[in-house]
Amino acid sequence: MALESDLAIALLNGLTWGITIALIALGLNLIFGLLEIVNMAHGTLYMLGAVIGWFLIDATGSFYVALLLAPLLVGVLGLGIERVVLRPIEDDISITLIATFGFLLIFQQVALLTFGPGTRTIEAPVTATLQFAGLSYSAYRIIVAIAAIVLMGLLYLFLMRTRTGMWMRGVRQDRETAGALGVPTSKVYMLTFALGAMFAALAGVLLAPIVSVNHLMGLDILAVAFIVVIVGGLGSLQGVLVASLVYALLENFGAVFIAPVEARILTLVIMIAFVLVRPDGVFEEGAI
Repeated sequence: MALESDLAIALLNGLTWGITIALIALGLNLIFGLLEIVNMAHGTLYMLGAVIGWFLIDATGSFYVALLLAPLLVGVLGLGIERVVLRPIEDDISITLIATFGFLLIFQQVALLTFGPGTRTIEAPVTATLQFAGLSYSAYRIIVAIAAIVLMGLLYLFLMRTRTGMWMRGVRQDRETAGALGVPTSKVYMLTFALGAMFAALAGVLLAPIVSVNHLMGLDILAVAFIVVIVGGLGSLQGVLVASLVYALLENFGAVFIAPVEARILTLVIMIAFVLVRPDGVFEEGAI
């Protein structure tokens, strides 16, 4: 009976965590897939969302104020990074890699100076637990997963049904032709980077009551995000979701039978092996 309960909890944790990972990775996939920028700072943008959220909650006492303002502030920061720093070097992949890695270090140090080296927690706005089939599970985790699904659905509709979304998809396919047809490619690039930064920060705020908030929290999630983006396929929203769910389910089910660290290592090995066999990912590159 205990094993059945552990497997049921592993399933719930895998589903909720996988959906949330997808929310983080989608922002990276937008930037990586459209701008062809390997954004090494994406994990620290996630961290900034959580840290800024903590400061806003401390100042206002409202989780929902933080949920609204922190992603907007990080999105504005993303606009500035793309416009001022990355725009002049966007055609040189190696230089953009170095630049975004530099931002990773800068943001970590800024968080260390302002937030401190310790770990802090944020109280969840919903503390209730759900009881079903003899199990007790956090209602907030379910809410976060549902919110992530809604946000991913809205992003899909934005990309498929709006003019700006059409521009973004057009620039992804052929930047020169899109520009010749009147698409404001520079604005599309700025918006894409800002949108990716906002998704990372939004995930940071949502996950802050679940994970420990500290200045290094973006490092682990960055590696996971890159793996699920590559396994899912560049530019593929569906692929990111599938890869995130597979990753999280493998890790959580593995942790039932072996140590959590060993389960993570095994999961990463499986995901890397998949990339070697199918380097284009689950879905073809660029598929929406």
